[in-house]
Amino acid sequence: MRAMDGPTTRPRGGRRAALRFLAVVLIALPALTGCGAGPVDGAAVRDTDAVRRLLDGWAKALRDRDEGAYLAAVDPGERAYRDRRRQVFANLADVPLASWEYGAVRTGGSTPAPGDGHRVAAEAELRYRLAGYDAAPVSVPVRLTAVRRSGRWYVAGDDTASGDRQLWEQGRVTAVRGRHSLVLGAGREPAALRALSGLADAAVPAVAAAWPDDGRPGRLVVEMPASLERMGALLGAPPSDYRGIAAVTTTAGEKGGGGPVPAGRIVVNPEAYGALSTFGRRAVLTHEATHVATRARTTDTTPMWLSEGFADWVAYRTADRAPAAIAPELTRAVTAGRPPDRLPADADFRFTGGADRLARAYEGAWLACRMVAERWGERKLVAFYRAAGTGSVEKAAREVLGTGERELTAEWRGYVRKVLR
Repeated sequence: MRAMDGPTTRPRGGRRAALRFLAVVLIALPALTGCGAGPVDGAAVRDTDAVRRLLDGWAKALRDRDEGAYLAAVDPGERAYRDRRRQVFANLADVPLASWEYGAVRTGGSTPAPGDGHRVAAEAELRYRLAGYDAAPVSVPVRLTAVRRSGRWYVAGDDTASGDRQLWEQGRVTAVRGRHSLVLGAGREPAALRALSGLADAAVPAVAAAWPDDGRPGRLVVEMPASLERMGALLGAPPSDYRGIAAVTTTAGEKGGGGPVPAGRIVVNPEAYGALSTFGRRAVLTHEATHVATRARTTDTTPMWLSEGFADWVAYRTADRAPAAIAPELTRAVTAGRPPDRLPADADFRFTGGADRLARAYEGAWLACRMVAERWGERKLVAFYRAAGTGSVEKAAREVLGTGERELTAEWRGYVRKVLR
């Protein structure tokens, strides 16, 4: 979100950020050899069963906070990896885990190992749930190496080529529990995390007041890594993709089907977020909490001007600031005689299009939703959002607002000129 007192810090839309994140993860996990269809290999089946039992015991040791049993499952010949797992075990000490297990275990090609055994590559799903926040487990694909030595199986390594994808792999996690939020930070001062928790707690009722029916954010999980580079690692993307972006919402690890889902995750960029005033930080957290609340109603038919504009409308809904102060880039364009002639397209929200263009897209989207709320009422804006997620914008505008998309755009053009002149 672009704040008025700092750099461009607009967040990526929650739906599209999640899809990008999941795509990166899945692309990084090619199928293991020997895991496809074909004749069943008895040795491979035995390997898979053995690795599944190994991971079951490893997960139990972590749930029980039994460091000795946890490290006993790690190959004693891999000292560096044992040290890393010891640190990860310690990093998780403050994380309120309700569950932690490995499922969907598959094994692939094997290679010789010292002694009487061999190494095998394994894919699995780490499924964990945060106590009091996740209604369903988060699912994270992992790649591991298992080894059998003298008849006993051990975990011998994992895939770290793609970076530290979980916060506890980046450092000791500090957890701050708020009334509506859980803030997890690595490499951050507790005072900064407490302040973040306070703003996240305030965002939840603010969103509930604007989005009064199902899908309220309820409880938020906010993660703050130590740096922009660490944020990029969490999201599986180059840090440059998020430079100047204060926060993003992801729904990574969710399963489809309409059942219970994990709490929405908001990942904060400490550099861009830290450059904002309290007003800007509050707006960012409320914007992202709105994405969490509306995620079930946001689909491929929801244009980004509506999803991002609605989130900004909620963020600024009670702000006592003039539109020109919230939309400075668009104000400059209007003053210079270059008012927009169309609603922002999805392409206008790309980070590669330039900061000014991105800012104007968000500001124009915000003003479009503000106009609908003023002209037709807040309930109609909410209904319009919901309808746009089930069909075209044209159909939603006709059914809910009694006007067409062309007429809506024309009214918005006049509104922009009126409120920003």
